[in-house]
This record gives sequence, structure tokens and C-alpha cells, in this order.
Amino acid sequence: MKQLIKNDWQDVLGPEFDKEYYRQLHQFLKQEYQTQTIYPDMYHIFQAFEWTPFHSTKVVILGQDPYHGPNQAHGLSFSVLPGNKVPPSLQNIYKELQNDLGYAPVNHGYLKSWADQGVLMLNSVLTVRKGQAFSHHGKGWEKLTDHAISKLSQKKHVVFILWGNAAKSKSALIDTQNNTIISSSHPSPLSANYGFLGSRPFSRANQALKNYGETPINWQLPSQPEIQN
Repeated sequence: MKQLIKNDWQDVLGPEFDKEYYRQLHQFLKQEYQTQTIYPDMYHIFQAFEWTPFHSTKVVILGQDPYHGPNQAHGLSFSVLPGNKVPPSLQNIYKELQNDLGYAPVNHGYLKSWADQGVLMLNSVLTVRKGQAFSHHGKGWEKLTDHAISKLSQKKHVVFILWGNAAKSKSALIDTQNNTIISSSHPSPLSANYGFLGSRPFSRANQALKNYGETPINWQLPSQPEIQN
């Protein structure tokens, strides 16, 4: 069993790393990283899992695939490395956070403080070619991340935040009797006005956590990002 993640996610996902689909994905990625510019850096592919262990995951924010611009993606959905402009979708997330809980937007897009509290910011596809959104779709990542979602559903009392059709398509993997789904349109400028803005996902997630007897998330981000590799 390949040791790729240094916490209890290794036990959850390890058996998948020995399956044929993952071996094919690994060969594909090896070629891609050698011949193309791929995001995130290969050492940060599993960053979301590294920063939010399985046993401490309370909320899942599901994205599609990493940002495909230079120096943005670092393995967490919607989050960007410090020093980068806050992307439009994240600007709308901040706008909704202010409308929902009154927290003023910060001037960075580094969401590690959420990850530290049990918010797994997971993309359904974990890698992408520079400038080519969804270019690694259908190569095997979806099988791995679907497995992660299913295992979290079995864990119970997890809040799944599904923004946009790609994320909402994963709802079939989630046991809604024992978990909570909060869904809306995507925060992208193209769709945010069609259900995302005004959906109050942060307060709703915290209420669900309280109902489960869990500590709510402090969604207020630090004004200055605390950088960790």
C-alpha cells in the first residue's frame, strides 16, 4: 500500500492507491508533470487531506478542480496561495460570508484556518494543466474523491456544502439521514446571483454542527495569512 498521506486518510484511501485505475492515473500524472505545467505542485496534490484529517473532518466544501493560473492552487478548493489576488468566485464567497455572518472580507485567499478547524476543501479532480480548466477530468481522480466522500458519509454528522452542478452531482453518495447537505448555485460570477448569494451556507453549516453536538466553525479568517507548506 503506497504511503501518500501522513494521517488517517492514508487508511481510508490507501486501498485505492493499489487499484488499477489509480496506477493508470499515476502514470498519466507522471507524464503530465514531466511534459506540461501542472497545478498544484506535485507535493501539494493531497494538501486538503493532509491539513484536515479524516477523524476531524466536520464540513466538506466541494469544488471542481484546481485554479489553473500560476502560483494559485495549493491543494485546497477555492483557496489560493498568499500574494495572489482573491479570485472572483472567492470574492463572492467572502461577500456571502459578510452577508451571512457579518465578517468583512480579508485581502488574501488563503483558507488554511478553515482547514485547521475540520473543513475539508476538496476538489473532485486534484490536478489541472496550466490554463486548461478541467483538463484532468475523467482520468481517475473522480473515483478517488468519490470514495472519500462516501467514507465521510459513513462517518456521519458531516456537513457537505455543494456549490454548482458538478458538486451537487455528488449528493447521491451522501447519506442524508445522518449528514447535512447545503447546496446552491456556484459562487462564480456567472451563477452567484442564481441562488448562491443569500443562501447563508456558513450559518446553516454551524447550526447543523450544533445540532450534531459539534463545535461550530469560526469562519472569520485571519487578516494576515499564516503560511505553512
